[in-house]
Amino acid sequence: MLRSSETSAPSLAPAGLTPEYSPRERQELVEYAREGILSKLENRIPLPVEASRHLSEPRGAFTTLYVRGKLRGCVGYPAAVLPLYRTVFETARAAAFEDPRFIPLVLGEAPELRVSISVLSPVAPIRPEEVEIGRHGLIISLGASRGLLLPQVPVEHGWDRVTFLEQTCQKAGLSPNAWRSGALVEAFSAEVFGDPGARD
Repeated sequence: MLRSSETSAPSLAPAGLTPEYSPRERQELVEYAREGILSKLENRIPLPVEASRHLSEPRGAFTTLYVRGKLRGCVGYPAAVLPLYRTVFETARAAAFEDPRFIPLVLGEAPELRVSISVLSPVAPIRPEEVEIGRHGLIISLGASRGLLLPQVPVEHGWDRVTFLEQTCQKAGLSPNAWRSGALVEAFSAEVFGDPGARD
């Protein structure tokens, strides 16, 4: 059955935020993600899980996969619809095999696979001027259109607050200035951690 190892995954939570998950819990979640992928690649039943009460709480999360330092898939559930350990298991599988931007992962890539997990806080409306780069992820929606970008994305690209808002609008298929003209702007924070060497 799945159990945590003593090797802790690095935490990339924004500075000043106290991590909610211990090194052991972070490592357990990374292992759940990896088991979700490997069990399918190896065509076997997943190992049984003994998750703690904390890891069984419903939380939104995204799982991002890298192979040789390059993005290989990213899928998530913004809303808290499943226990966290199950969310991580399912989003890891979906990132490996269902992200339409990539061909499905193959067994030969498994040794170089690196997993990054973003556990999301509850989503809440925010005024555009309150958005903080490195602290907030964004969801912008208007009608049936909806776009989401994780907190680490603007940091990686060197965007300022306005560019982050514009890029999230474009992710939703909206005009870059939709955040100024009626679109709903919502924010969340994320605790980000993963395999050593994973890009986040």
